[in-house]
Amino acid sequence: MRDAFRLVPPRIRPPLDDDFRPAALANRSFQDEVDAAGGGVPLVLGLEREGGHTSRFETRVLPETHAGAEANLEFAERMLKFLLWQKGGWKAYIGGPAVIGEYLQYCYSPEGPRAFDHHFMGEDVYERGFTVIPCPAAAVPPEKESPKPLGRHLDGCRIGFDLGASDRKVSAVIEGEVVYTEEVVWDPRAQTDPDYHYREIMTALRAASGKLPRVDAIGGSAAGIYIDNRVRIASLFRGVPNERYAEVRTLFLRMRDELGVPLEIVNDGDVTALAGSMSLEDNPVLGIAMGSSEAGGYVNRDGNITGWLNELAFAPVDYSKTAPADEWSGDRGVGALYFSQQCVFRLAPRAGIRVPPDLDKALQLEHVQDLLEGGHPGAEQIWQSIGVYLGYAIAHYADFYDLMHVLILGRCTSGRGGSLIVDGARHVLGEEFPELAGRIAVQLPDEKSRRVGQSIAAASLPAIR
Repeated sequence: MRDAFRLVPPRIRPPLDDDFRPAALANRSFQDEVDAAGGGVPLVLGLEREGGHTSRFETRVLPETHAGAEANLEFAERMLKFLLWQKGGWKAYIGGPAVIGEYLQYCYSPEGPRAFDHHFMGEDVYERGFTVIPCPAAAVPPEKESPKPLGRHLDGCRIGFDLGASDRKVSAVIEGEVVYTEEVVWDPRAQTDPDYHYREIMTALRAASGKLPRVDAIGGSAAGIYIDNRVRIASLFRGVPNERYAEVRTLFLRMRDELGVPLEIVNDGDVTALAGSMSLEDNPVLGIAMGSSEAGGYVNRDGNITGWLNELAFAPVDYSKTAPADEWSGDRGVGALYFSQQCVFRLAPRAGIRVPPDLDKALQLEHVQDLLEGGHPGAEQIWQSIGVYLGYAIAHYADFYDLMHVLILGRCTSGRGGSLIVDGARHVLGEEFPELAGRIAVQLPDEKSRRVGQSIAAASLPAIR
């Protein structure tokens, strides 16, 4: 980022990351500057996605005549980046000063620094050309959202599965009671043949079906974007070449047809939030699954999902110029590198820990977790750092979500790590953001639900017809 946009060091430092510069603090500092300049001018960001659904985000920026107006560009770019991955959209309206709209038009062009986002949101997700439209603030279309209920069906004999990048989980459920769970290590991202994915998932489903008198419905949770049970794009299938990707898109439809029962597949983040909503019996809930990457999902005050992407793995939380870059998107400081096993591996050398390179990712994580359970001080600093990251990230997320509960799950939260993360996040909120600490509860489910809770909640997705 340019020096015009002020980065604020955190009061509570992650033990292994002196360069961390939280998005929440930078944005608040910028808004303080806008207030000091007389309140600034409106900036309205509108995002249109499938079916004409439109989201709006309203903020204020410095007047173009202000000496520090160059900071508007960096602020607006980070806001649009977050909103794209929170809400989704193939068309972005930039309602405000023309120079901001022109800058974002360049950034999110095929030749700009956000070319990945241009292609991903346009061609890959919405199958439309991605467009950025500068306009006056008053010309941004009105909001059009349509939340809908998700899951909560527990009648009959059901199977739920959760597909991660390092393990797959499956559960058999009878009338809401779990009778069987299984967790198997696998390596889907390296596989080029979609038949591998089909065989592995079907193996899990058959193992669970063998524990049931019959199968009435199947629900699935997986990283990625799924629309009408079709795979739009997902990291699990990154190894599959383009010429065979059509087989991936219909993977779950073919499974449904072969098994002859209702089958629903949903982004794992939404299932995380659903699991939290069901266990807490309260809303709204932001669910964060910390596994091979970060998965986010959200259930609103009415207990409904929103139709947003909630792909927080690609949403920035650290504005430091030296923040690590994501290997896929190329952007720096995004959530996947702070709330996943990727963060553990990134911080391990700083903690004096050598991760055995000959192990697969799941076993590498277990190696570091074993050190944590044994009291290794460097391993403790890794999870303490994640807790600090999470506290500042929650403050950032609260600018975009209506929050009461933040529930964290996933392999990285197993054992002592989960409590270290929660304690760290609560400490940051209490010290830096007391107004949020009083209304946002950060919590873990129990140990078993932490590891297989998503597959159990996924079982509730389909209605039995």
